[in-house]
Amino acid sequence: MSLTLRETPAEGVALVRINRPEVRNALNIDVRRELAVHFREMEEDDGIRCVIIAGDDTAFAAGADLKEMSEKSTIDMYMMGSRKLWKAISDFPKPIIAAVNGFALGGGCELAMHADIIIAGEGAQFGQPEIRVGIMPGGGGTQRLLRAVGKYKAMKLLLTGELVTAADAEKMGLVSEVVPDAEVMERAVVMAGRIAKAPAVAVRQIKEVVTNGADASLESALWLERKAFETLFDTDDQKEGMAAFLEKRKPEFKGR
Repeated sequence: MSLTLRETPAEGVALVRINRPEVRNALNIDVRRELAVHFREMEEDDGIRCVIIAGDDTAFAAGADLKEMSEKSTIDMYMMGSRKLWKAISDFPKPIIAAVNGFALGGGCELAMHADIIIAGEGAQFGQPEIRVGIMPGGGGTQRLLRAVGKYKAMKLLLTGELVTAADAEKMGLVSEVVPDAEVMERAVVMAGRIAKAPAVAVRQIKEVVTNGADASLESALWLERKAFETLFDTDDQKEGMAAFLEKRKPEFKGR
């Protein structure tokens, strides 16, 4: 049985599901490798404009697989090469939506934070409980959580390992939107479909500027924005979009 499943729920949209329900979709090294393969393939597929990543109705991903790592040494962990596997997702140039039901804990919370938009069910729970088993986040949790919610909320979650509800996660800026549990995937597909129909070069430039500008000085980030903005005036979609607006018709974007 495949540890991950890939579907096409709408035109231009890919859905990647983690498929280990017996362990609440815990992220072992094989799952991480399969996810990396999917993302590398989807990066090269021009027909894919937006990606949804999900688990199942009870868990997005309940963390790393502790059975796999409990007896490993420092060199064992180093040789696993998990940094390269995470990088296939963090460097992905197209928008990613995390559709979260149930638990998104530890590595699962870190995976959700690799997305650009997080849609959570009302019953979802988020957290970085690694401190409870003697370690700390190692997939970007300390840094992405800090940037999402600020130092004081991040430190509380990281040092206590406590979980937060979807509603509280939304209040602190960790979640984009909360919907009823049964509507998570439907909402994610609708949003992804809308993004997939948008001008693809502009979409990618927005993600690139937001991602790279986040840790730059304001002056440098504004320079990145201006250059990307100007570049879009050489695209067919800019000409079509503005012409359609002036002609009061729906634009037909071609992605170039």
